[in-house]
Amino acid sequence: MKNRILTLLMPLALLLFSCSQEMKTIKPGEIWPDNNGVHINAHGGGILIDNGVYYWFGEHKVEGKKGNQARVGVHCYSSENLVDWKDEGIALKVSDDPESPITVGSVIERPKVIYNPKTKKYVMWFHLELKGMGYSAAKTGVATSDKVSGPYTFIEAVNPNAETWPLHFPDELKTKSYPEDIKEWSDEWIQAVKDGMFVQRDFVKGQMARDMALYVDDDGKAYHIHASEENLTLHISELNEDYTGFTGKYIRVQPTGHNEAPALFKHNNKYYMVTSGCTGWAPNAARLLVADSILGDWEYIKNPCIGDDMDLTFYSQSTYILPVPGYKNALIFMADRWTPENAIDGRYIWLPVQFDENGTPYLEWMDEWGMDFFKK
Repeated sequence: MKNRILTLLMPLALLLFSCSQEMKTIKPGEIWPDNNGVHINAHGGGILIDNGVYYWFGEHKVEGKKGNQARVGVHCYSSENLVDWKDEGIALKVSDDPESPITVGSVIERPKVIYNPKTKKYVMWFHLELKGMGYSAAKTGVATSDKVSGPYTFIEAVNPNAETWPLHFPDELKTKSYPEDIKEWSDEWIQAVKDGMFVQRDFVKGQMARDMALYVDDDGKAYHIHASEENLTLHISELNEDYTGFTGKYIRVQPTGHNEAPALFKHNNKYYMVTSGCTGWAPNAARLLVADSILGDWEYIKNPCIGDDMDLTFYSQSTYILPVPGYKNALIFMADRWTPENAIDGRYIWLPVQFDENGTPYLEWMDEWGMDFFKK
């Protein structure tokens, strides 16, 4: 009888072993089940490493087009190997109060979380659009928690850097006047944007902040990177010591460059940023920018993708680049494959960042890969 039971159990054991082995690789674009067997619901997300555990924060989507608005909040998952993820629940819940900036039906996008060692607080920032206002509010929201997985308490929504000019902004442009009937996309209009027409327009109320990312530098200073000036110019803004506000120190990156979806990382003492063009939910060619300092001059290098579908970023859009400790030069490019008609079915494109003979980062499609890739 004992032998018969063992014989019956062997196929089951082999099946479980096979499933376990299968889960040790990342398959970009495929359904990615959590510990409950449910596709991970953390879109436009970012990752925080806390006490050796990875925490993935992202937008919780629901079915259909209404999933493009915030119906639930920001979801959190945890992992020890970046492959198997445990559902930690909703880190930041939308509010039932119709007067709250984060009420049900607002837009909460691209949440990112960083830890402040001085205050011992976890700080979440996100792109926030007010309910019923489309994308005109262009605010950024901040929330904090004593626990990495939450719950997070919403603090406020702001337009950054009110009554503050960018670094190195010429005095003559602070009072320059622009024709009211200037034609959009004309040479005159493009030059006006480069000169800071929208910076001047938004000077009092604060600058626009849409697609965003966070970055904590080696010296502990944190930065908020966001699409501003009607999505035509990126801003990099220094956060204050507790990471919950702005110091007023910020720069403009690639004026009129039309960059969004920033994802920033550092390699060999240079700062790199992957961005995308502005084509709504539709994919486009990624861009790679580089600078010697985070508040320095950023230059465009090239499209970092190579191979098939490189001009569509493999049908995805950047959201975060994760440095993986314990490996040499290990970075993971995280992106989203959006499905706005059925938002909950959005897929995740994770690929290793590779470097060519000149040390320039690039991205190449892989159907399947694992952490052992970085051991090469």
